[in-house]
Amino acid sequence: MDIIKSIEHEQLKNKVPELNVGSTVKVHVRVKEGNRERIQVFEGIIIKVQGGGVNQTFTVRRVAYGVGVEKTFLIHSPMVEKVEVVRVGKARRAKLFYLRDRVGKSAKTKEQVGARIVTNEITLKEDVKEEATPEAAPEEAPAIETETPVEQEVVDTVKEENVDTKKE
Repeated sequence: MDIIKSIEHEQLKNKVPELNVGSTVKVHVRVKEGNRERIQVFEGIIIKVQGGGVNQTFTVRRVAYGVGVEKTFLIHSPMVEKVEVVRVGKARRAKLFYLRDRVGKSAKTKEQVGARIVTNEITLKEDVKEEATPEAAPEEAPAIETETPVEQEVVDTVKEENVDTKKE
């Protein structure tokens, strides 16, 4: 394998969500503020998916307070915690840039009829399980049995007595 491809392969996530243009998604992003870290959710319509490998990105558009906001996320970025599909949209184009000119209900895509919201994940690299073979395992010293002293618990019981005090 090429050196660059091997380094890129290490950076890939094991499972990537299946992203389709026109679907409404919630993207959970890690945001670092000072010394603390939190997760922020960005919900919108996927208007484009481009690239491949480590550099694969998707752009999500939403309208917040009358202003259109678009954010581009790297799929394999450690800052993207997870991507949830909220609604499966019906799109006949690869890029939905025409949604930028639309306002209101026309800025949404039609929902696919009878579509189930399933979080399909594409497995890019499989986890390799290494089993220890008896030949490769280092020899261990035989276990020596030792007697452990038995500790006894001592419990003090104290009776509580109610003492009435008179206030003068």
